[in-house]
Amino acid sequence: MITDWDDAYANGIYVDGADDIAAAWEVDAAVFRDRMTTVNRAELNMPYGQHPREVMDIFHPEGTPKGLVVFVHGGYWISRDKNLWSHMAAGAVARGWAVALPGYTLCPEVRIADITRQIATAVDFAAARFNGPIHLTGHSAGGHLAARMGCVDVDLACASRIKRILPISGVHDLRPMLHTEMNADFRMDMAGAIAESPALLTPRTGFDLTCWVGADERPEFVRQNALLANVWTGFGMNITCVEEPALNHFTVVNSLVKPESALTQALVG
Repeated sequence: MITDWDDAYANGIYVDGADDIAAAWEVDAAVFRDRMTTVNRAELNMPYGQHPREVMDIFHPEGTPKGLVVFVHGGYWISRDKNLWSHMAAGAVARGWAVALPGYTLCPEVRIADITRQIATAVDFAAARFNGPIHLTGHSAGGHLAARMGCVDVDLACASRIKRILPISGVHDLRPMLHTEMNADFRMDMAGAIAESPALLTPRTGFDLTCWVGADERPEFVRQNALLANVWTGFGMNITCVEEPALNHFTVVNSLVKPESALTQALVG
């Protein structure tokens, strides 16, 4: 029984060196952006909407892209930005895929439903630039947003091209968020939480789903990962559920930088 929902969703205090991991991401992301800019394979801060945070970076592979990957960053819908995760595009780019990393406006300036609409706009914007299949991924809150793109209520012009969604450590039932201090920023009620919970919504057909989480994450993230896989299996989808051993909420996403990692292969292999 969970009595402290803030603790259930707390990640940093349970991971030794969490601040150091984030600091390393910032350095590695900047190095990746600089390297890709030097070889003219980066388009940075491209506006896809009117808000200053409605911008995206696109990283190009060598040659014609096999398709498009969209990576949505995390931060509980209230913090972080795309620049912390640029290097997470490295593995997919090395395997021949274009990768877009959209930013989005944060709560409390907007609500989670607004962010969902922004990401849909971003996906369509990026999709118009490339041919081929579209694979969506994201980490933590970004995993939630990637999964939302697979729901029938989301208006996506490119929906038929989405062939794979891989949420990493996603939160797919937002009702527990109502019991956290963060809800002061989310400003959600029960109806709003239900409306933005992929596990409570109907998915479209035509794409495969892989739910990925670190086995050493907080139990609530492991539960949320399995929840979406379990519920959407009931719609007859091709679904894989992975709990990667010995990884926590921060280290689980790191292998996206490696083209031959199991996570990268699950995304674009």
